[in-house]
Amino acid sequence: MTRIFSGLKPTGHLTLGNYLGALRRWVEVDQHRAEALFCVVDLHALTVEHDPARVRRLSRQAATLMLAAGLDPERCTVFVQSHVDEHARLSYLLECTATDGELRRMIQYKEKGTRAREAGEGVRLSLLTYPVLMAADILAHGADEVPVGEDQTQHVELTRDLAVRFNQRYGQTFTVPRATRPQVAARVMDLQDPGSKMGKSHESGAGTVYLLDEADQVRKKIMRAVTDSGREVRYDRESSPGVANLLEILAACTGGNPGELAAVHQSYGSLKRDTADAVVELLRPVRERHAELAKDSGYVEEVLSAGAERARAAARPRVDAAYAAIGLLPGR
Repeated sequence: MTRIFSGLKPTGHLTLGNYLGALRRWVEVDQHRAEALFCVVDLHALTVEHDPARVRRLSRQAATLMLAAGLDPERCTVFVQSHVDEHARLSYLLECTATDGELRRMIQYKEKGTRAREAGEGVRLSLLTYPVLMAADILAHGADEVPVGEDQTQHVELTRDLAVRFNQRYGQTFTVPRATRPQVAARVMDLQDPGSKMGKSHESGAGTVYLLDEADQVRKKIMRAVTDSGREVRYDRESSPGVANLLEILAACTGGNPGELAAVHQSYGSLKRDTADAVVELLRPVRERHAELAKDSGYVEEVLSAGAERARAAARPRVDAAYAAIGLLPGR
């Protein structure tokens, strides 16, 4: 059976982009067709300046939202990365397999490192090496597929390279995974800056729809979305990125086609109203279920504990085999 691994990083509140680009596919498709593992990758949140209490809070919130969105612990494994030691154990072995040049070529390292330097901050070594930890996340579980957004494809390619290199040097140990991407709304853009991805950590939040935003907040953000200088509603990413973003969001929410939806809207106002209605309705059951689960923290803890136990049991033999293959003495 195909095995899938994917995760969400608790660096901010989860967004509409996280839902349309990842969570919904996990819920509607992936957990039903494969042996699926979905993880809150909290160790990745430590690569930049952070508040420990906020990381804990956002990790719990992310796990709760994953369940609220419809992940079923009876069908898939939901857990927190730091609860499974095999991720960190394997990461060091893969650091001994990767090269400095490979990691310095990572686009996110270049971008985040530049921002940190411009802000007068030091660049943490973990920012350079976290793609190796991401590779360990995937390889420890023998994943065949990794559902990712466009911006993470480079990291999956690195994972493939490391798996192949380790297997060639030390013997067949790892499955070589492949990246998979949804066809529609794989990358939802910021409503105020349609040239940038809708991110969890944008400071103002004006262009970001969060999964826990109230309906009025969602409508206000979408009605204030940047469009374009013209008046024609058309689907053209290059010349009309703001309108194209709204059309893609509406298409993802309703199952429509962006080009066809453009043809039925005569004004930007009409498009925004329909998009706002569709997003509010899409997120309503998620918000309601999250409110229920937030009142029952014991259930969420039980799910995460059971998920970590299953994940450890599945990953340990493979990581132990990697330790033996690379030349380490077995422990007791």
